[in-house]
Amino acid sequence: MLRVFVDSGSSIKVEEQEEYGVEIAPLRFLMGETEYEDGKDLSIDDFYKLFLEEDCFPKTSLPNLDSLKQRVEKFTSAGDDVIFLTISSGISGTYSAIKTLFDDNNKVRVIDTKSAVGGVKILVKEINKHKDESLDEIEARLNKLIPRIKILAIPETLNYLLKGGRLSKKEWLFGTMLNIKPIIGFKDGFVKVVDKKIGLKKAMAYLAEALKKFACDVRYPIVPSYTYNKENLDQLISMTDKEYHSAMIEYDNLDPAIACHWGPNAFGYIFVGEE
Repeated sequence: MLRVFVDSGSSIKVEEQEEYGVEIAPLRFLMGETEYEDGKDLSIDDFYKLFLEEDCFPKTSLPNLDSLKQRVEKFTSAGDDVIFLTISSGISGTYSAIKTLFDDNNKVRVIDTKSAVGGVKILVKEINKHKDESLDEIEARLNKLIPRIKILAIPETLNYLLKGGRLSKKEWLFGTMLNIKPIIGFKDGFVKVVDKKIGLKKAMAYLAEALKKFACDVRYPIVPSYTYNKENLDQLISMTDKEYHSAMIEYDNLDPAIACHWGPNAFGYIFVGEE
């Protein structure tokens, strides 16, 4: 039997585990003097209360590797194969740590998704369509799909990308002074500014047209994502051509370990572009 593991940077919630057919390895984060396991110890509402009201910026860290090793080996000892999808090695050390942890176990395949949140969800759905195939065949499918996954998002403020080290001080200063809204995406697994617009309205219009611009493949799901408040996302969807609406799956309110870098009221689309 094939078992699929993801870290909580996938933004697959505990209550969605059964739907996606995955095991979740929670990332950890420290807020003040207290450590939490992402998605387990703190509700999203309680997280934002600490994050916004008490201005407490979290420090994120790897999953508990000892606990994870035990969980995975319980399955492999019973004869199961395991595929582990991690968020991009360009933004987290999770891939490197887990790859090393299972390097000598030929029943475990660790995949660097070069993505995060909804991008991982798309890959999980692809695995679930081909669970009867071998690990090699599934890995080959994923490696073809991974470069096509697009993550495009707009943060309402650049402050949190700066705090989390995802944006340079120069980019932050320039963008803040001129009211420039960067369109943030992933390139080769790293967070990059893919375009810039002056003001939220123009940035939102760019995103509404992005599905066409990047030739969104509606055979795969589109994941509309947001942090804290979905008002901006609602407006974006209303501006987006209706031909794409049927491919959109549930709104994804990002888990704390990822949301902290974007800040509240960020929004965007994750989808599969042209081959």
